[in-house]
Amino acid sequence: MEKIIVLDFGGQYKQLIARRVREEHVYCEIFPHTTPIEEIRKMGPKGIILTGGPDSVYRENSPSCDPELFALGIPVLGICYGSQLMAYLLGGEVKTAPVSEYGKTEITVDAEKESGILGNWETQTTCWMSHTDYIASVPAGFHVTAYSGHCPVAAMEDPMRRLYAVQFHPEVVHTPEGKKLFHNFVYDICGCSGDWKMSSFVETTIQQLREKIGDGKVLCALSGGVDSSVAAVLLSKAVGRQLTCVFVDHGLLRKNEGDEVEAVFGPEGNYDLNFIRVNAQDHFYKKLAGVAEPEMKRRIIGAEFIEVFEKEAKKIGAVDYLVQGTIYPDVVESGIGTGAVIKSHHNVGGLPDHVDFKEIIEPLRQLFKDEVREVGLELGIPEHLVYRQPFPGPGLGIRIVGDVTEDKVRIVQEADAIYREELKKAGVDLGLGQFFAALSNMRSVGVMGDGRTYDYAVVLRAVLTSDFMTAEAAELPWSVLQTCMNRIINEVKGVNRVLYDLTSKPPGTIELE
Repeated sequence: MEKIIVLDFGGQYKQLIARRVREEHVYCEIFPHTTPIEEIRKMGPKGIILTGGPDSVYRENSPSCDPELFALGIPVLGICYGSQLMAYLLGGEVKTAPVSEYGKTEITVDAEKESGILGNWETQTTCWMSHTDYIASVPAGFHVTAYSGHCPVAAMEDPMRRLYAVQFHPEVVHTPEGKKLFHNFVYDICGCSGDWKMSSFVETTIQQLREKIGDGKVLCALSGGVDSSVAAVLLSKAVGRQLTCVFVDHGLLRKNEGDEVEAVFGPEGNYDLNFIRVNAQDHFYKKLAGVAEPEMKRRIIGAEFIEVFEKEAKKIGAVDYLVQGTIYPDVVESGIGTGAVIKSHHNVGGLPDHVDFKEIIEPLRQLFKDEVREVGLELGIPEHLVYRQPFPGPGLGIRIVGDVTEDKVRIVQEADAIYREELKKAGVDLGLGQFFAALSNMRSVGVMGDGRTYDYAVVLRAVLTSDFMTAEAAELPWSVLQTCMNRIINEVKGVNRVLYDLTSKPPGTIELE
């Protein structure tokens, strides 16, 4: 199988790089920059990409690689820090830039110099820069193919050795012609045929799971959401009834969702699974009583999940593996590999010491949400399940700002059901990345039936996103929002105000919390 590998130097966009390669139908994996040359040779990659990173290549202890990498005869593309490292190790000069460049930057592609990596690019174009160092002089054999007002080497290449470097980030959407760059690298420079499809990922993953698990027993944390459902079906294809799926109804699910999950995955459903439903609503409500801080709520819910799974594992006998539907945005937000915790996810970061599982299996950990949906379709999961609204593991516990009570859960469930129903009725639901109702902790005075009320404000959220790393608020029709507002206030006891959240991600997250 053709493969391009990404060597990670600490760049925040490393997974986006792999994603862009996979979008060109070529398999791609990420490895640490310390991967030995001999291992790289054995992999036989068609190309190698060096990521960005926060360090300066000329400082002591900055991440580096064996210079022999550039003599393997394999095409290498350096991005940002990776481009500077290539220049530095091959005899060029890297210095602190007189003027740093961040954000959208105009660059000029030198039309007089034929470029393999920037082929078919406009002469004047925009790209995304993020650097304080710059390549002051290029190594022997290289020529400059693009520059900006403050960056004399925005791109350079040595076609004889098939070495290419760009100072900007082609992997982000803010570089409009970035897709062309990856296409040029994958096909024109690396000579890939582009025959890898998501079906290949499914086949490979199922085979790897069979080999890893053997005759072991597996416990799956099934929430009924897209991620855990796809993970469960992958495991069922791999090991059949060695898999037990435990569905914990923590009382923080959407309206009627517990029964819907059981109808799909339970004994009367479409899948050959050992399905166990645990009704633990009262237990979770007691644990969350009086807790308002969102991160604490996440941690409590996560800890209780683990405890419930451990109890169920003991009931069914020894269990070797725990399967979770972790996807890449969960990993990033939890600070794995970056140190910056945006919010913890109960399915990220490993098991506590007291849990008796050998290992966590996360077959979707390297995928973005839209790729998970592709996997689901490849597995034959019905479209209405594959495209259902994403739902966080902590559930409505984080869609309720402030402390959680059974009555507040009822309010959110009913408001959310109305919101989803009206968006579907209006035909605007399928184009959205995610939408839901949340409950603020704000109460205000209102008038209903000539009487004074002092009730809660419901917040409606709808965003456009493909990868859930960034998102922007959707411009829903005003008439639809008005209908939602009227129905929620009239039908949901305890609500007298409805708000619409316009915040993008960043600076906000998709969930309200």
